[in-house]
Amino acid sequence: MSKDTFPFTSTSLRSLRLEQAFQEWEDARRALAHRRAMTRAPLPRAPRAPPRQQRLQEVRAPPPQVRCRDAAVHNTFMCGDMKGVYAVLKDPAMVNALMETVHEEMVWAPEMGMWTMSSTVKQTSALRLAASRGHTACVEELLFRGAEVNADPGGNTALHDACIGGHSICVQLLLSHGAEPDLLAADGSAPLHLCTSAQSFHCAELLLEGGAEVNVRTNESRLTPLHVAARRGLEEHAELFLSHGADVLATNREGETPLNAACSGAERPSEAGRYLRVIQKLLDAGASARTAGRKQHTPLHNACANCCPRIVDLLLQHGAKADVTNCAGYTAMDCLLQVVEDFPDQQPEAIARSLLNHGAKPVSPKMLKQCVLSPATVEVLLNSYPHLPPCEWMDAVSAEIYEDHRSFFQLVRQRSAQPRSLQHLCRCALRQHLGAQCHSVVSKLDIPSCVRDYLLLCNDGTLF
Repeated sequence: MSKDTFPFTSTSLRSLRLEQAFQEWEDARRALAHRRAMTRAPLPRAPRAPPRQQRLQEVRAPPPQVRCRDAAVHNTFMCGDMKGVYAVLKDPAMVNALMETVHEEMVWAPEMGMWTMSSTVKQTSALRLAASRGHTACVEELLFRGAEVNADPGGNTALHDACIGGHSICVQLLLSHGAEPDLLAADGSAPLHLCTSAQSFHCAELLLEGGAEVNVRTNESRLTPLHVAARRGLEEHAELFLSHGADVLATNREGETPLNAACSGAERPSEAGRYLRVIQKLLDAGASARTAGRKQHTPLHNACANCCPRIVDLLLQHGAKADVTNCAGYTAMDCLLQVVEDFPDQQPEAIARSLLNHGAKPVSPKMLKQCVLSPATVEVLLNSYPHLPPCEWMDAVSAEIYEDHRSFFQLVRQRSAQPRSLQHLCRCALRQHLGAQCHSVVSKLDIPSCVRDYLLLCNDGTLF
């Protein structure tokens, strides 16, 4: 091809020159490499392995785990249908298959500014499904066929689920096949923490016999099993844990002991009896009635907030102080007055009387408005004053309550502007002088019981 016969642009000519130069450089490089190879001494051959030396075995990746989203298969293990179980387990891979369920739910997407449908996949296993329902035969069959006893798809093991349901025979089977009694779930709970019902008592026994640590703690809240049992008022559980060396003074992340947990859990009047027994066991085991959490909330604050007269008396008998304040500046009396309207039939007047007898200071007259639904409580508080305050607080009394207790409110109005009796003033002076020692000192005085009761505000409904 000639320049005269075919027209070339300047760019084309430059590309041809660059390509020719590169080709010449490549030919020179190959020639140099060939000369070096001809003059270099040959490399020695690689040594051979001895004939008896064992060769490395080939490592193969495990087969992918089977995933099953068939609701019929899930129901087979949930219902303990052994005929269906045998049919499903004809495939050996189904023993440890992941049982998945997809849940559709609406979630708020801030970046889109709207609600969108989101799919959540929850995982479990055949062993978990059977253990959570207490199907012993199904659990036994799965373990016999090699089910992984400590597998935790979805965050829990089969042992956790069995303890939640209180299925003691399943717990025994799992422990006998190597289940770890202290393995923590995804939420940080050990199996002992999940024994939260009366039916799970035997499960807790089996776990402790299987080597479970009685003082094991949850990851986040640092709760012990005794905290959980006390919070739920489980008398037998608490006694079991204490007999195995549970630390009665252990504190959780908030600095609260099992006694704090028990006093805060007694929220229903129908359950006050069993909580009282749990608290008695904790106090007998060495629990302190004065221990406060990080918010300086004592067991007495909790008991007053739940309006539990017998628990309040028990704590005061074991040294609880009636005049301490929490981090918000509230005393036990303040906690009581905040809930009088919620529990007018739970004898809040008895709690107020006990607190005053153990050194609580009289409340401000402005606080009387909070307890007008309980005239008996108002009466106790009025008898702690050296003189009756003005009756502005009576504006909060409803007409119905006023009619039901007309004589009492009329007596308060009559005496609000009059001086108290000398006898009453002497009582107020003596109680102020004795302070927190009033109850312990007066009860030991060699005086008639009627005088002792008068000094301790054990009145019978008379406004002094």
